[in-house]
Amino acid sequence: MRLANKTALITGGTSGIGRATVALFAAEGARVVFTGRRAQLGAQVARETGAQFVLADHSSIPECERSVAAALAILGSIDILFNNAGIVMGGTAETTSESDWEAVLQLNVTAVWRMSRLVLPAMRKAGGGVIVNNASDWGLVGAPNALAYSVSKGAVLQLTRSMALDHARENIRVNAICPGDTQVERWQQAGYHRDGGDQQELLARLGAALPMGRVGSVAEIARAVLFLACDDSSFMTGAALPVDGGNTAQ
Repeated sequence: MRLANKTALITGGTSGIGRATVALFAAEGARVVFTGRRAQLGAQVARETGAQFVLADHSSIPECERSVAAALAILGSIDILFNNAGIVMGGTAETTSESDWEAVLQLNVTAVWRMSRLVLPAMRKAGGGVIVNNASDWGLVGAPNALAYSVSKGAVLQLTRSMALDHARENIRVNAICPGDTQVERWQQAGYHRDGGDQQELLARLGAALPMGRVGSVAEIARAVLFLACDDSSFMTGAALPVDGGNTAQ
């Protein structure tokens, strides 16, 4: 019960890492509000975990504002913000379209800044809090055929470091999780980076490139998010924590 008596807002909680984190935070004693763009999935996760769902698209300023207001109305305070909502798109500098570039940066970077800006006053008023941003190992190193995504996650790391410095004396810690290749639902639904193909072959190929010989699970990433969100990491701020099977050690 490492999050007993804590309140948490998790963006993009209807699937993947977000969904696993909603379940884990609730199991660890937190009262959780989570957001997402898919109402049916949101209702299902809420039933399974006891968390509260707020329908929201974080590429929209009004919906960012509404989701924070709803979370504060439900929870009374926000001790933890996990900025998880994001999208992955493939493409090089030449093949990335204007619309894809704008969509990736809008959700992966601008929404993280907006949600943090909206939550910071409530955390300051309460005497402190924790923000965890979902970055990527591809924010730490370059990525082939994923230009916009890699750029966005590098920006998230700089946003994390800068916010950590700005708010350290306010007892607000800001850290980033940097997952490596992690098996999530979208691989089964639409392939990875919009490519089709056999999913078991994909998992084997991605895993073979990692020192540990396999991809990660959403439960493994969620446990690392929990570490950054709870008092076990009380002397950490401005950190980028790789959970990547050794990828960035190569």
